[in-house]
Amino acid sequence: SNLSQYFSPGSVASSPVRALLLVGVVLLAYWFLSLTLGFTFSILHVVFGRFFWVARVVLFSMSCVYILHKYEGEPENAVLPLCFVVAIYFMTGPMGFYWRSNPSGPSVEEKLEHLENQVRLLNIRLNRVLESLDRSNGK
Repeated sequence: SNLSQYFSPGSVASSPVRALLLVGVVLLAYWFLSLTLGFTFSILHVVFGRFFWVARVVLFSMSCVYILHKYEGEPENAVLPLCFVVAIYFMTGPMGFYWRSNPSGPSVEEKLEHLENQVRLLNIRLNRVLESLDRSNGK
């Protein structure tokens, strides 16, 4: 097709604009896939609740079993689909869209502010203890 000729290795290597366009297309496709998977797994999380991780592991293992069964006699052809499934598994894990967008706990800024307040209180208490020790040593 015309698109495969446009992005063939020879034409991409000879034109930096095509290489840049190819990188842009790949990043856009990755973003779209990540967004779609994030929404899909958000819906799964709503459906399964606390047992979301079980659904994720079951879907991952069923996908791997299906791919291995489909390419039973030719394991070299199963490598790319398995890599794709593993990539999706990790994209939907703790680094994925759902986990980043879920404000279930305090943000990093709130945690940092809480720690700063604790350090401030400890410094005040330490100063009081040191002042009381100085007073008792001065008497």
